[in-house]
Amino acid sequence: MAQHLELGRTGEALAKTHLEKAGYEILDENWTFGKAEIDIIAYKDKVIIFTEVKTRTGNGFGEPEDFVDNRKQKLLAEAADEYIYLMNHQGEVRFDIIAILFDRGGNYILNHIEDAFWPSAT
Repeated sequence: MAQHLELGRTGEALAKTHLEKAGYEILDENWTFGKAEIDIIAYKDKVIIFTEVKTRTGNGFGEPEDFVDNRKQKLLAEAADEYIYLMNHQGEVRFDIIAILFDRGGNYILNHIEDAFWPSAT
């Protein structure tokens, strides 16, 4: 398997564990709609949380969360709209980013950014 795919899977597993320990219920993982994939869909306090996980081995090109650009946010919002429709969810939603940065020794820092963005209407 390509190394970057393995890194991504490792990051998603760490993010899922983090959310579960923080009391979130995991509803779905790697949920796709069209060209978008939502890494983790969680639920806590009557809020559906759409979570994008970004994992990197360095920050020379920016922090992991910097890679959730406007295009990605729009795709996530479109997928979230479909998920909300399918689940008939009437409550609040939130978009989070979990950024994971590994060092050369295999240690990592996990940064859970709640309410990281709100996609603009298109």
